Amino acid sequence: MHKKVYADNAATTKIHPKVMADMLPYLTEIYGNPSSMYSLGQQSAKALEEARSSVAKIFNANANEIYFTSGGSESDNWAISGMMKALKKKGKTHIITSRFEHHAVLHTCQSLEKEGFGVTYLDVYENGIVKLADVEKAIREDTGLVTIMYANNEIGTIQPIAEIGALCKRKGILLHTDAVQAAGHVRIDVKEQNIDMMSVSGHKIHAPKGVGILYIRRGLAPQNLIYGGGQERNRRAGTENVASAVGLASALEIAYEGLEEKEEKLAQMQNRLIDEVLRNITHSRLNGDRDKRLKSNVSFCFEGVEGESLLLKLDFKGVSASSGSACTSGSLDPSHVLLSLGLPHEIAHGSLRLSFCEENNMEDVDHILEVLPPIIDNLRAMSPLWERIVKAEKERNKN
Repeated sequence: MHKKVYADNAATTKIHPKVMADMLPYLTEIYGNPSSMYSLGQQSAKALEEARSSVAKIFNANANEIYFTSGGSESDNWAISGMMKALKKKGKTHIITSRFEHHAVLHTCQSLEKEGFGVTYLDVYENGIVKLADVEKAIREDTGLVTIMYANNEIGTIQPIAEIGALCKRKGILLHTDAVQAAGHVRIDVKEQNIDMMSVSGHKIHAPKGVGILYIRRGLAPQNLIYGGGQERNRRAGTENVASAVGLASALEIAYEGLEEKEEKLAQMQNRLIDEVLRNITHSRLNGDRDKRLKSNVSFCFEGVEGESLLLKLDFKGVSASSGSACTSGSLDPSHVLLSLGLPHEIAHGSLRLSFCEENNMEDVDHILEVLPPIIDNLRAMSPLWERIVKAEKERNKN
């Protein structure tokens, strides 16, 4: 029986036992609709507002700036599409984003382009980090919104959000950040970092799937995305998912308790994994900056290897991993994130993302380091591409 290692926490996480316990009453005894006037409904309403206040405190926001959604994708769509449609009345029709955003951002921007909005897609370079100077250079008179992710979902690089926020504030432009991967891993202060809107998703931090947050700074009025009842202060219709909102608030509290100690443990695991893989597997590379990255994330590319085959063989050895975003795992095209770093298609196809949480340990890393090199050797032995790489290298060495 192979040791089981779950190393795909950037795709989703299991629900924390305390989160489940905190949710349970609102799935059983306290099941009232929070819009109902009787006591059972008002108990649900009270729990919802307590969860909202808890989330607000963690991010240094006001409770009335927190809106519960169905997840990161809805939050991104609402923030970008809703805000730009509201700003259009003021002549602001231009968006600045990056080439390696999550598709929830990119596809929303592309949809807005079809409606006549302008979008500038910034390069992220080999280190996977947006340059502040590029953001400033891209600003136009009609720029209404900058949307840059806090940390990339595939390679884990952390963007200079505070610096971009300060620039946007000086220029009178709004800043939205997709913080789905960053929340629970880095401390975020929406006021100090001049963040106007921020997306968070529950299932990345041991809360349930299907619940998220959109922080909207007080005074902003993005156009509604979902119409119907008057829930979420008339901004987001639909009966509130009380149990999941309670779970998300609980998960955030757990994530930020002792955060620095958790991140130090993850950093030690990350450093050992990176050092050993780069030392022992030839023609391997780390994707993105070595230091400015989430401590939970490691992304490699291996020349002469197909990512899909690599994942299947790792799974056979008990390791659950991914080649990139779970949202695009059915695609045979190489990751747009890796291509944005300037990697050629044949190298981008051989990618591996390993993402950990506080439940992982050094034994998990050791198991990966034990099974990964022979899998790479086996795949390369069957690869015509690897044969060409070796042949070309021999020719270069001759000369």
